[in-house]
Amino acid sequence: MRILSPRFVSEWKYKILNIHPSLLPAFQGTTKAIELAEKYGVKITGCTVHFVDESVDGGPIIIQEAIHINDDDTPEKIAEKIHEIEHKIYPLAIKKVT
Repeated sequence: MRILSPRFVSEWKYKILNIHPSLLPAFQGTTKAIELAEKYGVKITGCTVHFVDESVDGGPIIIQEAIHINDDDTPEKIAEKIHEIEHKIYPLAIKKVT
């Protein structure tokens, strides 16, 4: 949950991965992506693994997976669904880039 310096990122270009709890570019640059998805009433959200670049949550996307948001889903339930797929796609992203 830190923004890395451009110098550091440039030293490690295409070597640093980030996982973000939305389907980027939606809700990028925030730690409140899940709450915002619920607030705005989106019906589909998910998570994204991407390369870190000098922008915040703007690096090239490696993999994404979507979930459906039901009308009765709370932010906590949405977070639970997202965490479940994060655990699935992060290892897939690592395999894809190694």
